[in-house]
Amino acid sequence: MTATAKQTTILQTQNLHKTYRTGGEDLHILQGVDMNVKSGEWLAILGASGSGKSTLLHLLGGLDRPSQGNVTYTQQNIYQLSRSAINQYRNHEVGFVFQFYHLLPELSALENVTIAGMISGNKQASSAKRKERAQMLLDQLGMSHRLRHRPNKLSGGERQRVAIARALLNEPKVLLADEPTGNLDADTGQQILDLFINLHKQGQTIVMVTHDQHVADLADRQLVLERGKLKS
Repeated sequence: MTATAKQTTILQTQNLHKTYRTGGEDLHILQGVDMNVKSGEWLAILGASGSGKSTLLHLLGGLDRPSQGNVTYTQQNIYQLSRSAINQYRNHEVGFVFQFYHLLPELSALENVTIAGMISGNKQASSAKRKERAQMLLDQLGMSHRLRHRPNKLSGGERQRVAIARALLNEPKVLLADEPTGNLDADTGQQILDLFINLHKQGQTIVMVTHDQHVADLADRQLVLERGKLKS
């Protein structure tokens, strides 16, 4: 973490539960998760496949609702917000990076990034401004020569760079990353991790879930998710 980063809590969960009904039985994915994320911190949540890491990240990002408990962002329970306000939270305060990229196949790299600005509904940002920022981010991520290429013409590492640029377009306070190197070979994965290291040095708050101890070791702090509960 940078020396100047403020040690204030930006994101917090309290007694967080998530239960799914499947096959006539309740499946308890999360069982009373309590955690704090500090501004400027890189927090890694380590856990095996199926431990509930992605579910936790989705709840932090407002993509799903908990069965019980709270997620607070800057002391506001996000699940008490109106639908439009929680959409604003998802689109502006947090950015998502997924293992499988989730790029739109019919759009170019540049278009896949700029669409995040269009979805956000930010009427103050013109199309030209969004495109300018998207180009700047892709250039910083070493993708300036691939702006017009569609995802099927990009390597896995290049697709993930596009996904990271998309996540950063609206300048989120918190970057939520779900196994961002899990679909990449070791060398390409390290290149993506180097990007996260540089983002963190610039003060970006990161919450990353991973099954890889090497990845978790790069963070300021790591927690282990096991059987629906967090352990330090």
